[in-house]
Amino acid sequence: MSVREHDDTAHSHHHHHPSSIPPTRRQLREAEAAHAAKSHSPSRAPRVRPSTRPVSKKPKQRGARPSPAPRERTSFARKFFSFAALLFAGALLVGTSVPANAFLEDPASVLVASVPTAVDGQSVEVSADALAEAPARDGYEVITYAQQLREKYANVSYAYTATTGAVRWPFPYAVTITDGYGPRDVNVSGSAFHNGTDFTPGDGTPIYAIADGVVSLHSEDQGGFGNHVILTHEINGQKVESVYAHMQYGSSPLTVGETVRVGDFIGLVGNTGTSYGAHLHLEIHLDGVAVDPFVWLSNNAVN
Repeated sequence: MSVREHDDTAHSHHHHHPSSIPPTRRQLREAEAAHAAKSHSPSRAPRVRPSTRPVSKKPKQRGARPSPAPRERTSFARKFFSFAALLFAGALLVGTSVPANAFLEDPASVLVASVPTAVDGQSVEVSADALAEAPARDGYEVITYAQQLREKYANVSYAYTATTGAVRWPFPYAVTITDGYGPRDVNVSGSAFHNGTDFTPGDGTPIYAIADGVVSLHSEDQGGFGNHVILTHEINGQKVESVYAHMQYGSSPLTVGETVRVGDFIGLVGNTGTSYGAHLHLEIHLDGVAVDPFVWLSNNAVN
């Protein structure tokens, strides 16, 4: 039975004594401790073996403050970077809006110093007489190739006299020549080089053979030379061909292989094939090569 029970029993036996005072809690603990000591052997108190494990004691640092909380560190970093960003933006604004010379003590002095100074050197003086005697340049203009050809051949004289010898002109009298041999403007024929000479005595005018020969071709084409005849001659030991083109259809009675004499009828002036008007297109070929008919007839057509 514990001391508290003992006391409670004793108190229960003497509860009729109104003058007794109940023990305090401290007295009860002391009484319980004394009762426990009596229950053990009182001759020898148990020895308490000291612990061999060293007890480490950290000296308490004076003035040490607890580490700030993570939230406080994050807030400080945000404030720092915000302040740095404001400083950078302000510096950028100043650098782009303020001219560089505003930071100089005297910008005018820098501008004056940067102007190059005149350096003595050589000089050339031209007299008034030399300027007055300067040659005057002629005016010039740009012309096309066709205009160049027109100016080159426009003044060519095609005047001639009809002859009655072994070699004659295709007409017994002189007629107008509108286009000669050589380069020319592109016309309806699409040719930029004219291989013949164009005679214009009028539509339906009779055409005559320039020399004795043989009919080597007679064709009435719808294009090209139209109704045309080719005669083959032998003149001064050389093969010569004469071409009579653009005659009226059905106006030539000649057939291939037929022999003709100088001055014989060939056909009538017409406007057949690829032609720009009624005319005789006459060509002269020497050994198969076209030459200038006007020059050749001028040298070979004699009385």
